[in-house]
Amino acid sequence: MIDYLRLEVRRTLRDIGFVIGGIAMPVMMYLLFTNLGGDDSGYKATEMVGMAAYGAVGSALNTGGGVAEDRAIGWLRQLRVTPMTPRQVVVGRALTGSVTVLPAIVAVLAAGGLVNGVRLDAWQWAAIALLLWLGSIPFTLLGLGNGYGLTSQTTGVANMACTMGLAVVGGLWFPISLFPGWLRAISHYTPTNRFAELGTSVADGHAPALGAIAVLTAWLLAFGSYAVLAYRRTGRTV
Repeated sequence: MIDYLRLEVRRTLRDIGFVIGGIAMPVMMYLLFTNLGGDDSGYKATEMVGMAAYGAVGSALNTGGGVAEDRAIGWLRQLRVTPMTPRQVVVGRALTGSVTVLPAIVAVLAAGGLVNGVRLDAWQWAAIALLLWLGSIPFTLLGLGNGYGLTSQTTGVANMACTMGLAVVGGLWFPISLFPGWLRAISHYTPTNRFAELGTSVADGHAPALGAIAVLTAWLLAFGSYAVLAYRRTGRTV
């Protein structure tokens, strides 16, 4: 499984589309939004976490695109005749998603510290990166569910819609304080809002709220169930 993980990570990081969309785009959007938002250091720190979360979500969901491509070219069928168990295949893919979200997170955090002058303690930088990395797992599972359950043509569209929709409603691009009351209430129950809250809490100097962890855990279970059901359905057709 380690060899499989290494192979998939190399394949992903060599994808120019992934590098541009998953790493470069969040950095450029972060620098653009913060330049338009003035020189408020607090805003730059909050937006930094939001854009790092956005990059992580996009990179995690991209894992599903690789799964859909594997189905289209018959690679998934070949994996089923190898000594690897279905669990190892799924876990290997999930680990691939977990590894490939790191460049997006690190790139945005580096832009915040080196370009925008965000100042945090060393433990805060480390904690933000770690929490965003761990918190991206539900989105990796969502991407896997899309990749196993949808066709290769529709997986990309579904992943893009999920990324954009969850980013906007979850407040990753703009503060939810700008939302109308009803949308603000919905935002608190989205996985992306609670995902970003893991990092913004640390940036503010305190631990994430239990409510954020509970909501994110619920989405983890939901997306995990979706991925398992989609994989089982694929096993009957591939």
